[in-house]
Amino acid sequence: MAGSIHSMKCLHLLLLLCAVFCWQRSTAQDVNFPTAKNIKWTSVNFKTLVEWEGTPTNYSYTVGIRNTLIGIWERKCFYTKNTECDVTNLLKDVNATYNVRIHSEIQSEDVAAEEFPYADGPDFNPYEKTIIGKPAFESFGFNEDHTQLQVVVKDPITPYRFDNKTPKTVRDIFGKDFQYTLFYRKAGSTGKKEASSATNEIVISTSKGEGYCFFVRATIPSRKTDRFSQDSDEKCASSEGSSEFDFTVLVAVIVAVVLVVVIIILLIVCLCRKKKEEKTKETQPLNDV
Repeated sequence: MAGSIHSMKCLHLLLLLCAVFCWQRSTAQDVNFPTAKNIKWTSVNFKTLVEWEGTPTNYSYTVGIRNTLIGIWERKCFYTKNTECDVTNLLKDVNATYNVRIHSEIQSEDVAAEEFPYADGPDFNPYEKTIIGKPAFESFGFNEDHTQLQVVVKDPITPYRFDNKTPKTVRDIFGKDFQYTLFYRKAGSTGKKEASSATNEIVISTSKGEGYCFFVRATIPSRKTDRFSQDSDEKCASSEGSSEFDFTVLVAVIVAVVLVVVIIILLIVCLCRKKKEEKTKETQPLNDV
């Protein structure tokens, strides 16, 4: 009799475990959340985001990144309601190719992470695909006899750092596979010439007495696509000596002059009113008499 009761208890316990297991499996299967759509990578100067569409309601997203050479998934932006995630720090090897996977999930102890639905996006290689941002000028100016114009370009900074914590530039990563092209013209002319350099310094021959306007573009020669950066803002060097001329400075000067003129006018108006009021007060008693 005791053995029969023991067997019944074991059977009940086994049935209970089966029920719990089946409930968990059914719960996981019922968690059929919508998956992310139109997954894409956005990368400028190696700062890289993953973006997608699909605003979550009763669920959230977690992003998975995998280096195809290593084969291990790393997760970022856990349970986020956003539709973008900065994954720069997961792309340590800029020459590697990476997979991306967006999980639609909730925080749950009853459902394993792999049971939630997910969507895979396109592969991404930072070295081949990051966009080079708009270059900026560090300095520019004519030499003493106005026969050459020297332009120095400031290499864009990346999020990566050396062991001593100093930031790496785009040139540090691309090395010899990186150059600048300067597009220039005489001020007032539409004819455009160009000069390229493997360094961030470009020197062109100029005509005395002529001003020059120019902009610069970075190039990665080894690429088949996305070879060119955005164009820099255009700058101009005046024909007077070797002084630098910048349209933004001109605008600032004009605004300052206008403000000074407005202030002077307001002061004159206020003084005139004050004198008129004083004159009125002086004549008031005579009128009363």
